[in-house]
Amino acid sequence: MKKILLVIIICTQFSCSKDDDSSIPETIQIRIKNTSQFNYSDIQINTGGGENNYGNISASRTSKYGGFDFAYRYALVELKINGEIFTIQPIDYFGEVKLTPGNYTYEIGANDSAERYGKLTLNLVRD
Repeated sequence: MKKILLVIIICTQFSCSKDDDSSIPETIQIRIKNTSQFNYSDIQINTGGGENNYGNISASRTSKYGGFDFAYRYALVELKINGEIFTIQPIDYFGEVKLTPGNYTYEIGANDSAERYGKLTLNLVRD
C-alpha cells in the first residue's frame, strides 16, 4: 500500500507543470509613436541599454518595436523635423528604476518651439 501511494505521489509531482506565459517577452521592446503634427526623420533612441535607429515616422504613426538590453522611462532622443535636429537629453538616470521586460511605447510629441532642447516631449506607455 505504501509503495502504491509513493508511486501516485511521484507521478503527481512529475505531471504538474510550471505555469508558462510565453506571451510575456523576456526583453525590453520599445516602439515610437509620433503624437505630433510633424513628420520625424532619422530617429535615434539611446536608453543607456542600447541604441536603435527608427528611421522616419509620419505624424500620428507608430514604428515597429526595437530591442534594448535595458531602458528607463525616458531616453536620449534625437530626430529631425524639416531637416532641423531636435533632442531630448537626459542629464543622468540617477534614482531611476530600469523597466521590467515587456513591450513599451515612447510617445514623442513636438510643440511649436524652434529650440533644439525644448521642442520634444516624451511619455512612456506600457503596452
